[in-house]
Amino acid sequence: MNRLTNRLVAATAGLAACGLLITGCGSGQISQTADQESAVNGMSANVKSIALRNVHLQATQTSDFLQPGRIVPLLFVAANDSADVNDKLVGITSEFGKVALTGDTSIPAGGALVAGAGEGAAQAMGAATPVTALVTLTDEVTNGLAYNFTFDFEKAGKTTVAVPIAAGEPTKS
Repeated sequence: MNRLTNRLVAATAGLAACGLLITGCGSGQISQTADQESAVNGMSANVKSIALRNVHLQATQTSDFLQPGRIVPLLFVAANDSADVNDKLVGITSEFGKVALTGDTSIPAGGALVAGAGEGAAQAMGAATPVTALVTLTDEVTNGLAYNFTFDFEKAGKTTVAVPIAAGEPTKS
């Protein structure tokens, strides 16, 4: 009986040691999901309390380039992470085109500004009018490249985002 107890104690100690060794092998490692980005068409940026998400141009390219003079929508969401400070998008500039903003570009504390939401997409709660950002191209642009756009917020300041071009909405048959 004494031998059986000794064997059980030794086996238990051995299993505990194996458990510690196996657990120790994972320490200090970076998980595969730690740095994953969301699967959206656009880019992200932060400036103070404003978080820009899913920033992209939406256009269907039928030739080598999107030609100057073409008007394409700029889609994005600007979320205000501040609990008590309202902000406002005062303008967007780019060397590749003139950006025209329409609608109420105020971003309430804890709220969001949704610009150019596609059909069936969520609109910002409490938005007085839908916000659109249309870019009249002044230079040739093409899919696969990113183009710098500078967002200017009244309180948060400016940030520049490399904006990609996403394919347009599929045609309905």
